[in-house]
Parts: sequence; structure tokens; C-alpha cells
Amino acid sequence: MRPGAGSVPMAEVVFENVRKVFRHRPALFNWVGRERTGETVALNDVSFTADAGVVIALLGPNGSGKTTTLKLISTMLLPDGGSVRVAGSDSRRAAGEVRRHVGIAVATERSFFPRLSARENLDFFATLDEVPRRERRRRLREVLCETGLEEHADTLVVKFSSGMYQRLGLARALIKQPSVLLLDEPTRSLDAGATSHLWAMIRLLAGRSLVFLATHTFAEAAALADRILLLHQGELVEDRVLDGSASAEDLRALYFEKTGECCHGSDGMSSETALRTGAAR
Repeated sequence: MRPGAGSVPMAEVVFENVRKVFRHRPALFNWVGRERTGETVALNDVSFTADAGVVIALLGPNGSGKTTTLKLISTMLLPDGGSVRVAGSDSRRAAGEVRRHVGIAVATERSFFPRLSARENLDFFATLDEVPRRERRRRLREVLCETGLEEHADTLVVKFSSGMYQRLGLARALIKQPSVLLLDEPTRSLDAGATSHLWAMIRLLAGRSLVFLATHTFAEAAALADRILLLHQGELVEDRVLDGSASAEDLRALYFEKTGECCHGSDGMSSETALRTGAAR
């Protein structure tokens, strides 16, 4: 939902000269093996401001800093330089307050208790997120319905497919009614019908949340995003507001122009084809 003319949206997320470095510390001082040493700059002096009520697509090659950006917003990581603010709270000084506003969709098997049902898992995480007991049953019912898991609410999670894990991860993020929603390749394991349903849901969620969507799919970014942030080697190389007319082909052309990636990957597949099919994830 793009802000209307004359509106002044509140800044929900602010990155100011953010730098994040991962340092490699080999086990046993490299007495055994030859592990890499040194450091990797995941984000280098990245700055942007993101307002409420929009969908922002994070584009970029693997290792460009997309997931690191999401983890910095969620406080799973803290910046080594600069600052990250969410709803006015600094992630270093008020991490707990930041987490109250942020929901991140985590969709791996290890993220849930396999011998509990979907409903029981969500009830557990709702308790951790301090959802009031009087509201918990209603919220569980809402997120199960929104994510298409209502019929599987009492199924043990160990029986879930990878696509159902994706939807359960989204339900877990929504249970706290976040004002900032973080999605890392949310349609990766979904079929065409489930993907279409999720796209429609994300557009509706943008009416009440700021949505960050990390994706390798140009069609997904073109269909959903109000704005794109294109990352390459830890730097923000393009920040563009979309007017609704940008196509997947337009974003693909911009991607290759800004990243300078060659046309063929190490497996012989065209990088363009790989990104289109999702094989470059």
C-alpha cells in the first residue's frame, strides 16, 4: 500500500552507516586443517530509511548481505558500526523494545518442536512473545487461517512438508502482530497456488506492517514491492521506488547492470536463468 499524497509516514526502520563484519576464527588455532582466517565484510556503510505500510524487496547475489540486513533489523545480529533503529529504538541500546515491533519468519524444521502440533507450537511461541492470554486463542485462529494451516492446526509438525514449514514460519512471525515483518525467501518451497495465496497475503499485510522481503525471484519483487534495495558485496548499489510499471525483465536488467555479474555460473547455467528458476538460491 503506497502512502497517499500528502501523507507523512512514520519512519519505521533506519539504517545509518551500518557496517557488519564476520571474523573467522579457526578451531584449535589451525593446528589441524587449513580453515580460512581473516574477516568478511557483510555490510559496508549501508544507509536507508524505510517507512510504514510498504513492501521492500531486498535483491542481490548470495552473500550480498540480504539475510544479514534482516538479522540486524531483528537484533539477531548487532552492527559493528553505525546504527539500526526500529520505531525510534536503537537495536544496541533497546534490543528488547525493537523485538516487540519485529516479526521474522523462520521456516526450518529445527525452528519448531516436531512432536507438537502446529497449534501447540504457535501457542508456545505466543507465550514467549508475551501475547496476552486472553487474546492468544483468537490470534492463533487468525494466523492459522491467514496462512492456510487451519485444517492442519492439530497435525504434528514432524509430518509437515517443506512448504507447510514455510507457512508455519510465517504464522509464527505474525502471532505477535508485528509492525515490521521480515521474510527471507518465503515462497522458496511453495507450489504455484500457495505462492499466489502468499503474495496476496503479503500485499494485505503491507496495510498494517512494513514488510522486508529478501528474494531471488524478479517476478516476486515486481509483483509485490513498492521499493527495491539492491545489495552487492555488502554495499547498497541501488535504492529505487517502483511505480507499479516495473516488470520482472526490468528488474533483471537492472540487477545485471548494477552487479556486473557474468552471464554463466560455475555450473554452466546462465545466472539469469538460474535466478528466474530459483536455482541460484
